[in-house]
Amino acid sequence: MVRHRASLVFLLPLALAMASCGSKPVAAQAATKEPVTLKAVEVRSYQGADLSSVNDFSENSIKGVQHVDPAVYRLEIKGLVSHPQSLAINQVIDRTLYRKVVTLHCVEGWDATILWEGVKVKDLLVAAGYDPKASTVIFTAYDGYTTSLPTAYLTGNDILLAYKMNEIPIPDERGFPFVLVAEDKWGYKWAKWVTKIEVTNDSSFKGYWELRGYNQDGSLKGSIFGD
Repeated sequence: MVRHRASLVFLLPLALAMASCGSKPVAAQAATKEPVTLKAVEVRSYQGADLSSVNDFSENSIKGVQHVDPAVYRLEIKGLVSHPQSLAINQVIDRTLYRKVVTLHCVEGWDATILWEGVKVKDLLVAAGYDPKASTVIFTAYDGYTTSLPTAYLTGNDILLAYKMNEIPIPDERGFPFVLVAEDKWGYKWAKWVTKIEVTNDSSFKGYWELRGYNQDGSLKGSIFGD
């Protein structure tokens, strides 16, 4: 009996010590930190093709770089639509997303080939119930910049309203949160910091640079100035 009791006295501390090795104390588990988010890294090639950098742009906006607060941002879709929209960023991109490599050509003589990701303007217009007889869509930016494009161009082609470039969120300098990727058009048709899309029959509407003599159509195949 004495020997048996002695063995128990010896084994009890050992069992307690072994049990404590199997898991962290509750206090230690609670102290575990959330992962640290690192800066996104842009891709520089896609499907074997080289891409420009998001930094390969000249800053030529009418009022300098804009800083849009994502918490209060809304994209307004209005005009000749049956269901006017006022969408937060996550609501804009809560639909099928598309990727496309498109080159922006600036009238200043430089260009940049970027992998854009976003939603089709056509899908946004359909969701808003746009009037298919409307001739024109006007885009307004956070800084007051405006431009317009024919409805047929936007609905007959896969034109993106992009929120990513080279797989990173569009930086403030490039037009966060949304850039109109007006492919086959000069850069002045690529509205940045887009806040409003208005469907209209005003085909004579002239945007910021169009009022200053730039071609209304904006086609790369046409003249930069005049109609």
